[in-house]
Amino acid sequence: MIIDSLMSFLNKTNNLNHEGANVNHHCQHRATGSTATTGSDQPAFPLTRLAKGMRAAILISLSAAGLSLATSPVYAESAADEEEAVLRAITVEGEAETVESYAGEQVATGGRVGFLGEKDFMETPFSTISYTEKYIADQQARDISDIIAKTDPAVYTSGIPGESQESYSIRGLSSSVGDVTMNGLAGMAAYYRNSPEMFERVDVLKGPSALLNGMPPKGSAGGTVNLVTKRAGDEPLTRLTASYMSDAQYGGHIDLGRRFGEDGQFGVRFNSVYRDGETAVNDQDKKVTMSSVGLDWRGERMRLSADLYQSEDNGKGLTRGLTLAPGVSLPSVPDPDVSWNPPWAFYESSDEGAMLRGEFDLSDHLTFYATGGSSETEFKSNMGAGRILNDAGDFEINFSGVADKIERTSAEVGLMGDATTGAIGHEFAVNATYYDEDYHLNGFRNLLPSPWVTNIYDPVWGPEPALPSSIMAITRTQTRLTSLGLADTLSFAQERVQLTLGVRRQEVRTDSFNGTTGARLSKRYDESATSPAVAVLVKASEEISLYANYIEGLSQGSIAPNTADNAGEVFAPYKTKQREVGIKFDLGEFAHTLGVYEIERPSSYTDPTTNVFSFGGEQRNRGVEWGFFGSPLDSVRLMGGVAYSDAEVTKAASDDNEGQQAVGLPKWQGKLGVEWDTPMLPGLTLTANATSVSKQYLNADNSLSIPGHTVFDLGARHSSVVSDHQLTLRAAVTNVGNKAYWAKPHYTSLAVGAPRTVNLSATVDF
Repeated sequence: MIIDSLMSFLNKTNNLNHEGANVNHHCQHRATGSTATTGSDQPAFPLTRLAKGMRAAILISLSAAGLSLATSPVYAESAADEEEAVLRAITVEGEAETVESYAGEQVATGGRVGFLGEKDFMETPFSTISYTEKYIADQQARDISDIIAKTDPAVYTSGIPGESQESYSIRGLSSSVGDVTMNGLAGMAAYYRNSPEMFERVDVLKGPSALLNGMPPKGSAGGTVNLVTKRAGDEPLTRLTASYMSDAQYGGHIDLGRRFGEDGQFGVRFNSVYRDGETAVNDQDKKVTMSSVGLDWRGERMRLSADLYQSEDNGKGLTRGLTLAPGVSLPSVPDPDVSWNPPWAFYESSDEGAMLRGEFDLSDHLTFYATGGSSETEFKSNMGAGRILNDAGDFEINFSGVADKIERTSAEVGLMGDATTGAIGHEFAVNATYYDEDYHLNGFRNLLPSPWVTNIYDPVWGPEPALPSSIMAITRTQTRLTSLGLADTLSFAQERVQLTLGVRRQEVRTDSFNGTTGARLSKRYDESATSPAVAVLVKASEEISLYANYIEGLSQGSIAPNTADNAGEVFAPYKTKQREVGIKFDLGEFAHTLGVYEIERPSSYTDPTTNVFSFGGEQRNRGVEWGFFGSPLDSVRLMGGVAYSDAEVTKAASDDNEGQQAVGLPKWQGKLGVEWDTPMLPGLTLTANATSVSKQYLNADNSLSIPGHTVFDLGARHSSVVSDHQLTLRAAVTNVGNKAYWAKPHYTSLAVGAPRTVNLSATVDF
């Protein structure tokens, strides 16, 4: 009956997709993420593909578990076409599940821990933190990096403006935005950058998470970021925000929420954002648009939700960065408002997706869920990365571009429940995941006949050249990930001791083709791996939890290149292994976490002596993290911490590089965010932030480095009631001292951190 109802829901959605093929629409789901847009000049965005992919995932996954659904008449279909299915009406009573805010309302008391579901941070044997909708709004955040890196010392971001994608590392390991999950589902967040206005929570889980989330498509292993979409609350919401960012960027955000039905069973949440104009960097413009709709229906035992979103992120006059020519020393840092791409250099990124989720309580102790989504990304660019030629700062630059298209379909089905055997309690979870990605890479190189030469301190640009009339198709890569995970949390001694045991079996298949001829570029990558995990949590008291874990991460292996003696050899997915111990203190209004970890991550290289390609390299990160959040005093909120990360290259192709610090990662980070509600003027809050980062090496032998830096931010906000309407005014100045500092960008070696920037906003509730 449950499967029948869910499959009926999918089939009905499929029919609605055909009926509304010319309607521009966007929607999104609380436990999955994706985008959808349709128009008269293109086929309807693939809600059909979403439904079919989700249906296939359910059938394949349950078939793998030894179950058969072939006899169910509700979703049976012929090979030629599908019959219309109608979702039976169900009487609804009940309330949506919520996660409460901790003291100070900046972070939540818990968050999503992969397929284990949502857990209180004191009940989680991993290092986690979850940021609230209020914190996101008060930070006037423009992307997810603004949120997760503001006060968390375990997260490092360069602070460079104008990059074409978000770039950050967690626990000393680079993370890809393509691995961000939305409502727990891979592949549904925007591929390069996420505008945060559509989210009510941002969850960060530090460390590898193959058991909890499955293998991340892009191989991130230092941590997982999950975005939770907004849902309509019980009270009607009409909220308008106007914003300004220096030098001349203006924007607006509308947030609407309503519930309908006798008991408020059906909810609608709509968000739309527009920002456009000049940034604080010279000749740099940014334009962002985003629209999303979140629908949910909640019953006594069943909950359904659907989400659509569309976003665009465009930039001109970028800051892609520079490299140093051999023998050139690190030059003095230029003014922070400089840009090393001309005003006509650009990137254009658009994302759209659709998501569905259904949950059904089989009993008071067992819940079945199914979720699926489909997203599509298009990315175009014409950018350059220069090379510094001499100590005077002259640099040469040429321009290249891409026209990528990425289509992703993702699904997950699972069971969650609890039981008791004697004196032992069990909280168990089993799920199957499916992810499919089709990546088309098209591009061009060397737009100019010869490189343009100018200077880093005062770049001068020529006229905009014509782009190629046609952009060559380079490669097409198809990736499919499937997995089956099982975990059980055993509770002893009246739940004061909790032992989590789990394992996940992951299958990976990748095909790569010439984008023009369709010829296969290499043999098919088809491998699998098993990832176990164990974690223990001991509640020493109501205020203290001790925890330890061993967990692995998975990244796709490689195929030995044609230049190696073992050309064509296919390597299994390689494992990143973490061991961690920690302690958490919850003092009621103020919480502390302290963790010590070791992460070992293999890397690939071709041995210079034997010419054999292998995964014989290794980076070992040993670190200590202390973090805190909450309200230690009335009217005062603190959040921040200190982290030490020794990211050492323990195995490398060259002996000279062994024992060195990994490139681009600081050993020390310290961060502090302070808020004070002043007694002088009711409603006035003063804010301040400090970020301090140690030096970072730019090359493998650690002979070249950039110095550390400290940056300060100041701000204020005021909340009041004007004519019965809640009004909140916010003002913030980042890098208040306009400090110029070198930082390492995503693609190259050198760039300059963001200059002093003013952010203003006014929010009114109607």
